[in-house]
This record gives sequence, structure tokens and C-alpha cells, in this order.
Amino acid sequence: MIRELKWIFLIIIMGFFMSACATWNGIKQDSNHAWKSTKKAVHDATA
Repeated sequence: MIRELKWIFLIIIMGFFMSACATWNGIKQDSNHAWKSTKKAVHDATA
């Protein structure tokens, strides 16, 4: 019983970390895209 609970707990923790990493990568991609767009807009406005 305790051994089964350890495996279930481990799987839940692993799933949480994997989803958190996927979310963090999405945030990094979105912020990178926003920064590039802002940089281009400022360059076009001042050129």
C-alpha cells in the first residue's frame, strides 16, 4: 500500500514539473516575440 502511494505521488510530482516547464517555455517564447515586435516598432518609428 505505501509503495503504491509513493509511485502515485512520484508520478503526480513529475507531471506537475513537466507541465510547469512547458508553461515556462511558452512564457519565454511569448515574451521574446513581444520584445522583438517592440524593438522593430521603435526602430520603424525613429527611422
